[in-house]
Amino acid sequence: MEFLRTPDNRFSNLPDYPFVPHYLNVGNNLRMHYVDEGDGDIILLLHGEPSWSFLYRKMIPVLVNGGYRCIAPDLIGFGKSDKLTDRKNYTYASHLEWLKDFILQLDLNNITLFCQDWGGLLGLRFVVEMEERFSRVIAANTILPTGDQSPNEAFNKWKEYSQKTPVFPVGKIINKGCFSELSEDVIAAYDAPFPDETYKEGAREFPAIVPHTSDDPQTIPNREAWQKLMQYQKPFLTLFSDSDPIMKGLEKMFQGVIPGAKNQPHEIIKNAGHFLQEDKGEEIAKKIIDWLQKLKK
Repeated sequence: MEFLRTPDNRFSNLPDYPFVPHYLNVGNNLRMHYVDEGDGDIILLLHGEPSWSFLYRKMIPVLVNGGYRCIAPDLIGFGKSDKLTDRKNYTYASHLEWLKDFILQLDLNNITLFCQDWGGLLGLRFVVEMEERFSRVIAANTILPTGDQSPNEAFNKWKEYSQKTPVFPVGKIINKGCFSELSEDVIAAYDAPFPDETYKEGAREFPAIVPHTSDDPQTIPNREAWQKLMQYQKPFLTLFSDSDPIMKGLEKMFQGVIPGAKNQPHEIIKNAGHFLQEDKGEEIAKKIIDWLQKLKK
């Protein structure tokens, strides 16, 4: 598979992103980048569309100071990871394969998963398929679709836009998905992985491969994952935001059927959009620490 690799100088002087880069090869020799900071129990931070580990720069220092090891990979096609040039090679199954390879190579265990957007579409599969490696889950503005319900109008508009717009302005897209207005240097940091449109095939493809029809090949394994989630006893917390037109209200699906979500301190993060890590990163990190500490008591 042919791929592009974003030049390192694109990532010079990023605001509040001092993290040392780490890399490993997954799949067919594709280089995946990840942040690995701190010591202690692992918190796996999975980003979604069209962001990268830069999204977690506000949370990581707080979590590390709280005594945790934060691992935040850039999915293939995003951030400092390699970017395939043929969009057909970006499938739900391939993303699962790459991320599973990543988890196995690092031999991650006793994981607390924090997943947002596509981070949940991928991470929630592993919570049940690699259950022995995961101990706790925090779902934030995400879902595990099965094709049994039609997407809302906001998602349909987003999907149509992603496929038809001649220019895919990643930084502006993320800015629009936040409650707060991002600074120019932060918007530029979200654009940094993509020197031109040829680097954006993975970002463009993500909305198109969300399984929203019953004949999608991933609907059956996602339904099977839900059956296991409906028996999942480990602690499961939802931290959704109040200003996400796509995901708002979907936290009730998790709270209503997952045994481990019962009596957990679920919250709606106020004044936060789809990218709640950007709007309220420090606040969310503190809530995670409080929750994890209470679980130990």
